[in-house]
Amino acid sequence: MPSPPAPLPQGEGRKAAQNAPSKSAGALLLGLDIGTSSVKAVVCATDGRIVCQASAANALLAPAPGWAEQRPDEWWANAVTTLRACLAHPDVTASQIAAVGVTGMLPALVLLGADGAPLRPSIQQNDARALAEIETLAAAVGPETFFAKTGATLSQQSIGPKLLWLQTHEPDAWALARTLLGSYDFINFRLTGVLSIEQNWALESGLYDIRSRQWSPELLAAVNTPASLLPPVRGAHEVIGAVTAGAARETGLRAGTPVVAGSADHIGAALAAGVTEDGDLLVKIGSAGDILYCCETPVLDRRLYIDYHDVPGKYLLNGCMATSGSLLRWYVQQFCPDVLAEAAAAGTSAYATMDARAAVLPPGSKRLVVLPYFLGEKTPLLDPYARGSILGLTLFHTREHVYRAILEAVAYGFRHHVDVLRERGCEPKRVLISEGGAASALWRQITADVLQRPVTYLRDNPGSALGAAFVAGIGVGAFASWDDITRFVAVEGTAAPNPDNAALYDELYAIYRDAYEHLKPDFRRLAG
Repeated sequence: MPSPPAPLPQGEGRKAAQNAPSKSAGALLLGLDIGTSSVKAVVCATDGRIVCQASAANALLAPAPGWAEQRPDEWWANAVTTLRACLAHPDVTASQIAAVGVTGMLPALVLLGADGAPLRPSIQQNDARALAEIETLAAAVGPETFFAKTGATLSQQSIGPKLLWLQTHEPDAWALARTLLGSYDFINFRLTGVLSIEQNWALESGLYDIRSRQWSPELLAAVNTPASLLPPVRGAHEVIGAVTAGAARETGLRAGTPVVAGSADHIGAALAAGVTEDGDLLVKIGSAGDILYCCETPVLDRRLYIDYHDVPGKYLLNGCMATSGSLLRWYVQQFCPDVLAEAAAAGTSAYATMDARAAVLPPGSKRLVVLPYFLGEKTPLLDPYARGSILGLTLFHTREHVYRAILEAVAYGFRHHVDVLRERGCEPKRVLISEGGAASALWRQITADVLQRPVTYLRDNPGSALGAAFVAGIGVGAFASWDDITRFVAVEGTAAPNPDNAALYDELYAIYRDAYEHLKPDFRRLAG
């Protein structure tokens, strides 16, 4: 077990925060989203305008089956790139930026050494390497105790098993570890020199007591981890520090610009979509698939996660499917290289081409069912041994049938979550859809048909990055109320479910659910 962490340089950011300018210093807010597929930046004005956006692609590393890693230094390099791109916009100057908020996927795991540099690539939230360690920790703590303390079920997303894995398989890196951070916490550290952890990384880590809002000594002891490795936990809109002179030189931001603790990406996306009322449901199709339900009282279920809403006093019941957009991207890259090449030459989208081809196929893809568990599955199955499968495949089927079946599989996964919510008395009152895959009219219609509910698409919604910018604005008093988020929400339209497709999708959804149960023992055997 490593010795207590050596202090890292933090004073510059804290001192600057104490003298942070008020909202009068600028009329713009900046949000950064550290996503699996890219880093995105957005600059917004307090009146609801999106002034500019920029993005830079991240590489996802899979050095072994079930592994998912990224390079934190690449996140920072892409953050610098996107920040400079926004600051080059003719309507943006560094002096106008009143505050910065950062969001990101969670709970990614970053290990820092004594010098503040990452010791190894991050271990991503959908990484499934620590299968044996999940069972070891479950035996040591007990599923009931773990759930009672954290409000969650021990799963491949939990940080504890990954820490045990590191101790066994990479003891040299573990011995040098002085700080554990998440993705957006790492960027906050690079911006401010201040070490902190936003409250939802703490909660979803599986090391935090949901009731006492403190790190659990019992859980930390079970994974041989001293509390000294974990920085203070901060609320989303709490100002943690300010941009240092060094970070200002790299990014072009003004030194002294306040930085808030930020937001988990899915929580920021829910806020940006206007999900603030009891019964609001957001379907978010990014690299992973998120579904979030707003409630005013916490409802705990072992099949779901629970997070603190960015809006104080509210909660978000949520689920996360390990793959959705990332599965579609993998499929197109592996099996549609000609479409990719043609689209690149024409300056068009390969996904738009495949959408058009799949749209003329009948619902149900000629009775083809895909299980989208290509990185195991998080909620509601919480099964790291689950594997991707294609059922009903014949020589008649084309790659377009499989493409459409993948879209339908992700929608079945969302319906599974809605079924769990309804079992707990959480009836969705409206369904919103945003981000990545939601730009596909075909995917929106399939989602409406499978859920058998109207699905409202939000036009040009920047998602998590906008949520982070708004949280930053709240933190420095640029907004009077959380309800001001409605200034940024614009509806593109609503996909109404087609009643003619309901019976078929009911049947295929039942097959989807049954197939997993039938194959579950074989998935574990295949995983070795």
